[in-house]
Amino acid sequence: MRSYRDHAVVLREHKLGEADRIVTLLTRDHGLVRAVAKGVRRTTSKFGARLGPFAHIDVQLYPGRNLDIVTQVQTVNAFGADIVADYARYTTGCAILETAERLAGEEHAPAPRLHSLTVGALRTLGSGERPPELVLDAFLLRAMNFAGWAPSLTECATCSAPGPLRAFHVAAGGAVCTQCRPAGAATPGVGVLDLMAALQSGDWPAAVATADSVRTQASGLVAAHLQWHLERQLRTLPLVERGAPADRTVGQDETRDPSSRAADPVR
Repeated sequence: MRSYRDHAVVLREHKLGEADRIVTLLTRDHGLVRAVAKGVRRTTSKFGARLGPFAHIDVQLYPGRNLDIVTQVQTVNAFGADIVADYARYTTGCAILETAERLAGEEHAPAPRLHSLTVGALRTLGSGERPPELVLDAFLLRAMNFAGWAPSLTECATCSAPGPLRAFHVAAGGAVCTQCRPAGAATPGVGVLDLMAALQSGDWPAAVATADSVRTQASGLVAAHLQWHLERQLRTLPLVERGAPADRTVGQDETRDPSSRAADPVR
């Protein structure tokens, strides 16, 4: 079998034996790829430092029986240095990488849109141009759109009635009108659904102008929606720093720590 070359983001790594490493890559044309990088933990390795998480690389791989083999690596963008230097950016970046891996699907299934979205999110996060929590929520909303799970925000998820809407229910598919509102739906504060819609559409001026309390509630709804569809909790989300504590009086359970909603996200 012939070797192949692709652009990739390094999502994860772990040790193999005494000198090797297994890396999980999100490639542009070949989707999720797990590969062995031989000898990269030795000090004499030519490309070991290029295979850390957050790296955007040009990589050549040779198909193996169980895992592909990394044969060449060139750095395209070194996002890692800027991201790991700041705790908020680092935890946000970890959540982005974990989400990208969960949504990539089966190995070697092409996911060019998800790859481009991940690269763009890491580039913005590394630049520090925008608040990390907004970068994360924008990535999660757009990644769910790629997966077909994007919440309805500007019209009722049940009957398609136009907004403004004041209730949100994960199992119903997002924002719901008064007539369709199921029991247990959350009532987000004013501006929360507008912020989510702005992040989904890329209206950054409107998103950046929002208050911390609005961002916190929006983050809770986004995380609850994602984890309900994934049917599992993301390990990194509880570690992400937020700008302000959640408002426990509005939206009730939907605005708490996202990690607490994995079992019952719609209460």
